[in-house]
Amino acid sequence: MDFIDQIKLLSKRVEQVKDQIQTEEATKMSLIMPLFQTLGYDVFNPMEFVPEYTADVGIKKGEKVDYAILTDGEPTILVEAKWCGEPLDKHGSQLFRYFTTTKAKFGILTNGVEYRFFTDLDEPNKMDEKPFFIFDITQIKEQDINELKKFHKANFNIDDVFSAAEDLKYTNQIKVLLKKQLNEPDDNFINYVLNETYDGRKTQTILDKFKPVIKKSFNTFVNDLMSDRLNAALNKENVDNTAKVNITATKIDDTSEVTEEVVENTKHKITTTQEELDGFAIVKAILHKTIDVNRIFYRDTASYFGILCDNKNYKWICRLRVETSTKYLILPDGTGSGKKCSISNINDIFNYENELIESAKRFVEETTE
Repeated sequence: MDFIDQIKLLSKRVEQVKDQIQTEEATKMSLIMPLFQTLGYDVFNPMEFVPEYTADVGIKKGEKVDYAILTDGEPTILVEAKWCGEPLDKHGSQLFRYFTTTKAKFGILTNGVEYRFFTDLDEPNKMDEKPFFIFDITQIKEQDINELKKFHKANFNIDDVFSAAEDLKYTNQIKVLLKKQLNEPDDNFINYVLNETYDGRKTQTILDKFKPVIKKSFNTFVNDLMSDRLNAALNKENVDNTAKVNITATKIDDTSEVTEEVVENTKHKITTTQEELDGFAIVKAILHKTIDVNRIFYRDTASYFGILCDNKNYKWICRLRVETSTKYLILPDGTGSGKKCSISNINDIFNYENELIESAKRFVEETTE
């Protein structure tokens, strides 16, 4: 079984049991140790994986960190564990103290669901205040798996991981900053843009006036960029031309597919918005390596914007509802209505890459009829 498949299997297990776990010890046994086993460590070998590792702090003797991973007899990774129902924000200082008293180069703070990885990028032998990598096992992303692999026993190299940590730390911080500005640009960002584009005096009134303009421009730029990359990758015509749906050509054998929503389409004039088409383009971009994009279609109904495989309603990959104040990506969950995932804007679809790929994989082995 590949590493990613092992992690996905563990992810499902964590989802199933986490709400039943009531103690820190149960969290360690049921959630945390299985992850480190998946990372290739022998969690029952005290020469490699040491529970209750002594990390004396100043005059305080007998201080113990939950786990230490040893290399050649010396700790390289310290792990501080908390109950899975407990937020991690207030516990960083404890790991910080342990880190300074050992030769460990990395610290991991975890509640079995979220894993925060620390090192000493800012000052040698002093753990950074902010993690360089955060991994949530219930929300697996491909890029996270690649980073986690670096901590696998078979791949682990202190110098290589430390070198990559700096890039990862600032990449993540920049992504957070850009996402924040994309959703709600602050005055500093607005000032920066206006300094490059506006010659007048920049009063607070002017900043407030341009804020929605800049927000719209930023979102439009990102959507255009995604559309351009999709077109380049797929070498196709505009989404409007490739995604036309000819319901009248549906086979007689497919009459069972005509759902209530399709019937509604004959009664109401459906207007497909640019935002829905942008969502369609994003889904195709995510899935182009998983399934032939010629098999991906959309149908716009009065209730939702459906993205389908082989233009068949019963083969729906996902649905979008973006014309209301609360936007949703709807994913299949074995029920007719699906699982609603709230999104703040259309670009948040990228946060569900793995779920969309899993949805499309159901149809990969099938051929078009």
